[in-house]
Amino acid sequence: MRTERVLIMGAAGRDFHDFNVVYRDDPSVEVVAFTATQIPGIADRRYPPELAGDRYPAGIPIRPEAELETLIAEHEVDTVVFAYSDVSHEQVMHAASRALAAGADFKLLGPDATMLASSRPVVAVCAVRTGSGKSQTSRFVARALEAQGLKVAVVRHPMPYGDLVAQRCQRYESYADLDRYNTTIEEREEYEPHLDAGRLVFAGVDYEEILRAAERESDVVIWDGGNNDLPFYRPDLMVVVADPLRPGHELKYHPGEANLRMADIVVINKIDSATPEALAQVRADIAAANPRAAVVEARSSLALEGGDVAGKRVVVVEDGPTLTHGGMTYGAGVVAARRFGAAEIVDPRPYAAGELAGTLAAYPRLERLLPAMGYGAKQVHELQLALDAAPADVVLAATPIDLTRVLTTRKPIVRVRYELDPVSGSLDGPIAAIAERARTAVADR
Repeated sequence: MRTERVLIMGAAGRDFHDFNVVYRDDPSVEVVAFTATQIPGIADRRYPPELAGDRYPAGIPIRPEAELETLIAEHEVDTVVFAYSDVSHEQVMHAASRALAAGADFKLLGPDATMLASSRPVVAVCAVRTGSGKSQTSRFVARALEAQGLKVAVVRHPMPYGDLVAQRCQRYESYADLDRYNTTIEEREEYEPHLDAGRLVFAGVDYEEILRAAERESDVVIWDGGNNDLPFYRPDLMVVVADPLRPGHELKYHPGEANLRMADIVVINKIDSATPEALAQVRADIAAANPRAAVVEARSSLALEGGDVAGKRVVVVEDGPTLTHGGMTYGAGVVAARRFGAAEIVDPRPYAAGELAGTLAAYPRLERLLPAMGYGAKQVHELQLALDAAPADVVLAATPIDLTRVLTTRKPIVRVRYELDPVSGSLDGPIAAIAERARTAVADR
């Protein structure tokens, strides 16, 4: 039989995971290429042979998604596998139409094929869209499990934008590890709050190796999802966060709708910022799609650290992915500026240059803010220059990291902290059940 020739459409995350667990060791399949989108600097590299395995001694090329049709023709591709997240259902079908028109089949790999089983209880925290509040929910769950006397390991969705071989299996215990692995701003946003709490974080490229490492040092594994992707590990409890600031999106984005339909618990976050009409729509969509799910409603509680902004001109820095492929026009920084009495939110756009200016031009609906696009040293430097040039008194940083660790600005930086604050429904019972399962497993070891 002819070997099936496969191309995987991705964004340096699920695409590599799907290859590792489904295709790497399958002699009936040859993966001829990955395509890349969403993240700058990923295309025009190779998935290295050290990770691709013996069947791929030269590795696998990673090409821009714009070349899809050309790659299908050149490599006589039989099947295109779609493997990235936070895209509208319409966009997925546009990709399918391109593949079909070029003569290939189009495929989505499901949970049974791609979720790995763990010897520890797994709590997965996912979302219907990027920026819904996964990270604060993951922290809430981790604190609750630790309060039960359990050792928690957080496994974070991949963000491998550097040396893929060096990033195969990463263990973070301290800020020194962030420096050792040359982490980007996006990675630091997810890792630093867990490290501040004394919590181990694992990430990388090979998620089976990562899972086994996390299991050796934990009683419970928390899958801390990225974008609105499906978990890589089979969860014993699946918590999915919905965002009433984008009502209706819970049924319009891939794979967020699948997450919603799989959820054991749906957290409706940011209820203090949403309209009654938006909340009603999200509640109705949850009831229609997954009536068995328990629903928890929560505020995203904001606090300032390092000063105040009352009566001051502020330049706001927000989480990057929430504003780009997440589709939000503002984030916690703009909310905090208004809530805590800033005199003015300065428009920083005239002071942005280079790739940062390009990002702002690509997302013209953004409010007066700068996305923390820190995928490399050049972008960090451009962010610093824009902050220095903006005529503001204070930098209001709503990215979860300590910006002073990656850049130096002439302005004082006030940080926005945000944590999950449930106001109706409860996570206590399901978390207690996970804790009891973990204690039983510990006793049996």
